[in-house]
Amino acid sequence: MGTHSGRVAVVTGAASGFGRAIAVELARRGADIVAVDLHDAQETASDVEAQQRKVICVTADVSNPDAVAATADSMTALSANADILVNCAGVFPFQDFFELTFEQWKRTQAINLDSQFLMAKLVAQGMREAGWGRIVNFASNSLGLAVPGLTHYMASKGGVIGFTRALATDLAPFGITVNAICPTASRTPGGQSNIGDDMLEMVANMQAIKHVGTAADILGTVAFLTSDDCGFLTGQTIVADGGLMRV
Repeated sequence: MGTHSGRVAVVTGAASGFGRAIAVELARRGADIVAVDLHDAQETASDVEAQQRKVICVTADVSNPDAVAATADSMTALSANADILVNCAGVFPFQDFFELTFEQWKRTQAINLDSQFLMAKLVAQGMREAGWGRIVNFASNSLGLAVPGLTHYMASKGGVIGFTRALATDLAPFGITVNAICPTASRTPGGQSNIGDDMLEMVANMQAIKHVGTAADILGTVAFLTSDDCGFLTGQTIVADGGLMRV
């Protein structure tokens, strides 16, 4: 029996990269999956089904309140409530501050931060009624680094950490833990398109563990944070980045 047997996990950004890897890993550990993404997640669904687990794909813009509300209707085909939420959906857009528009700023906050609030609101009541829940929010190790062109991105990810800490306090009385994870720049579709292989190699050389990060590198951390074993750890930011950022 897997460590997540009987659980239902909602994973955003599940069509590719971190989200896809996490959805498949949680399925491998016994969870059924609600795979949420703006793009088609059928490849993720096939990987989940290969683990002999149930899966529902939901195509939704998780920064849109109406789209998130509609996700609840899709989820009921699998379960009335979710036990686990992993907020992976996000954007990583470099933009010089002097060229950054307010619309770009708002869109980055909406996707990286507002979506996590909306998804937490979607699942928290069910977790409260069940007396058990695990929420993992994706932040970023870039908050501890001097990287130009990411004012809007770092602001959104700093908000994720603040949101995580505050939400952990509000939900702790109901058996729900809330933690954030900060991965390193990784060889995922998003990482390669936004950063490029040369930059990924440079980042890896600055890490204590000198290999380019992949989605597989954070799966054990996410598995722990979404397990029964994580019942006494909440409100924390776990930096799983090969030893690049020291906190």
